[in-house]
Amino acid sequence: MKVLVTGGTGFVGSHAVRALAAAGHEVRLLARSREKVARVLGAGFGDVVVGDMGDVDAVGRALGGCDAVLHAAATVTVGRAEEVLAANATGSRLVLGGAVERGLDPVIAVSSIAALEPRGGLLSADDPVARPKRGYARSKAEAERYARSLQADGAPVVIVYPSGVYGPDDPGLGDPAKGLRDRLRYGWPISTGGSTCVDVRDLARLFVAVAEPGRGPRRFMAGGHFLPWAEEADLCESLIGRRVRRIPLPPLLARGVGRAVDFVKWVHPAFDYPLTHEAALILAQAIPCDSTPAAKELGIAFRPMEETLRDAIAWLVAAGHLDARYAPKLAPASATPPGR
Repeated sequence: MKVLVTGGTGFVGSHAVRALAAAGHEVRLLARSREKVARVLGAGFGDVVVGDMGDVDAVGRALGGCDAVLHAAATVTVGRAEEVLAANATGSRLVLGGAVERGLDPVIAVSSIAALEPRGGLLSADDPVARPKRGYARSKAEAERYARSLQADGAPVVIVYPSGVYGPDDPGLGDPAKGLRDRLRYGWPISTGGSTCVDVRDLARLFVAVAEPGRGPRRFMAGGHFLPWAEEADLCESLIGRRVRRIPLPPLLARGVGRAVDFVKWVHPAFDYPLTHEAALILAQAIPCDSTPAAKELGIAFRPMEETLRDAIAWLVAAGHLDARYAPKLAPASATPPGR
């Protein structure tokens, strides 16, 4: 099949592009920059339509001649809630709606666990759509409602709900990678909730598995694994070979810190700490996800969280995003000074 991928230069998208190509699919990208495509995927990647997911003409050109689409693009700009909402809602309508109108099958929508409202202690793909009030989560919920409306009409829309996506080779250093980096640097916030973790390589394999026409509308949770914050700190200590600082952070205090971070980012946009107010809300409320249906139907075995975090941390060090002294056990011998 010829598959259009949006967001193909991002973390999730770039791994999906490689996995789809390795499975024998032709891949086309809708991307804003050929230069970024070459930097992330190599100079030899040629089938690129330059444009934005909010551009009707660009989306139409990109969809033309394709058999299926994977819509992984999303705007996550902190501090610009209305911009995020408009961009993600418009992009979803143009890409998903345009694909359905042209008869593409399947139409794969990358949603988020932030778009769902849990009905119990385990989040599932059939839980109702949440009604968050702001930012990225609200934009994903709006896109989710639209995708489900297409499903209700019988369109072959496949919705996938990743949790926190971790692993190596993140070209843009997204919020999960930044959060892990900063926990290793500054300490683990010990609060309610915990860390939900799916390996980006397993997620890419899941996209390949659902890239099959004729199966109709479906939904799959890609939650991977869950650990309370203290247990994640224990695991990472064993991986990196040193003790980490633990910071008690009740939910109310976490939200206050998040609001302060939002203000600093508004004043100084270059400030790079990922614990925003919205992130504090999501993380404190995180619960385990029911990925069993995806594992059974698609044959996806989610690798252990230990392997995912080990590979993610080793990559952070190797790529220069994290000083080797924060992960001495995973750092190359040449990167760790004697005596450390």
